[in-house]
Amino acid sequence: MAQEIERKFLVKGLYKSFASSEFRITQGYLSSVAERAVRVRISESKGYLTIKGIGNASGVSRYEWEREIPLKEAEELMLLCEDGVIDKTRFLIPEASGLIFEVDEFYGENQGLVVAEIELPSEGYDFEKPGWLGEEVTGETKYYNACLRSHPFVKW
Repeated sequence: MAQEIERKFLVKGLYKSFASSEFRITQGYLSSVAERAVRVRISESKGYLTIKGIGNASGVSRYEWEREIPLKEAEELMLLCEDGVIDKTRFLIPEASGLIFEVDEFYGENQGLVVAEIELPSEGYDFEKPGWLGEEVTGETKYYNACLRSHPFVKW
């Protein structure tokens, strides 16, 4: 079973100058229940279908399955999604050990929210935390994109 191991943080400082690339992402959810979120994503003229399971007790690890699908199919599936589309720009920022921070700057009803994630090879993996990284929010479900869809940041 594929496991995603990641930690999530709020962003408190300037980060864009460290980015090696950036791209826009639009995503919707066919199912947004915690036990099995099913996501459709369109990014850089490509489509993706992702299934995520419920997180472990620490919130650091959970099941994730993702496949690239034809763009046309992703566009058709977006029409079937639950209300509330996530729109964001993702900035990729290399970390000293070779890992990558993914910093998401949200738009629409999630405007003002900026979150960084880093995928790790193991739960206890130690990594360098840059100065622009803020409070850790790993496992806090209100920061999951599936939750932001129905409970957007501007309504907190």
